[in-house]
Parts: sequence; C-alpha cells; structure tokens
Amino acid sequence: MKNIFKKLTGLDKAEARIAEEEENLLKKKDPKALATKKKEPYVAVIDTHVNKDNIRNGFFELDWNEYFILELRQNGYGEEGDPEEEIVDRWFKDIVYNMLSEDGLDTSRGAGYINVVPISQDKSEVS
Repeated sequence: MKNIFKKLTGLDKAEARIAEEEENLLKKKDPKALATKKKEPYVAVIDTHVNKDNIRNGFFELDWNEYFILELRQNGYGEEGDPEEEIVDRWFKDIVYNMLSEDGLDTSRGAGYINVVPISQDKSEVS
C-alpha cells in the first residue's frame, strides 16, 4: 500500500532523485564513504612523501575500507586475524614487484625495506 501511495503522489521519484544527489555528493566529498555504503572495495593513495636528503626513500599514505581487506583476503593476501596493515603491505609489495618485473628491472635488488606505520584502523603510512 505504501508503494502505491508513493507512485501516485510522485514521492518515489523524489526519493530516487534525493538518493542520486546524495550519492553524487558523496562521490565528490568522500569516495571512501560511498564505496563503503555500497559495500565495495576502496583503496587510495592519500599522499606521497620523498626524503629530501635521499630521493630513494619516501613513503605513501594509503587509505582503505573493510571491503578492500575482504577482497585481499579472498585473493590470498591474508587470513582472518591478520592485521590489516600486513595484508595491505603484502598486496603493495606485489604491486611494486609486478611494476619492476614489467619494466624488466631486477626484482631481487636491495632497494631498502617497506615500513608500515598504522595511523588508524584503516589508514597506514608505507615507507
């Protein structure tokens, strides 16, 4: 009965328009919140920093949601109980390895280490 009333009054279209406007606003202001609301994986590089004294060193600040961690677990990067930072670190190392490999660069070279510093439950600084 409720749906019939909404259709007769046009309220269903107004609600749909409001929901679309909210989604567009979230997409611009907080894409992570939108992805989380839609239960979709989200990961982004928030910032990058380069060491002024040694250009070979720097770090990326990453942000992710719980659905990204779930996707990584489903793809073999971690198990239940593993810290999120370690799961993301395994994935990040894989990305770097694949980039080096695709460019024909030595993947076994000693390029330092990857340090992961948790900032919050779903943010880490990777250097």
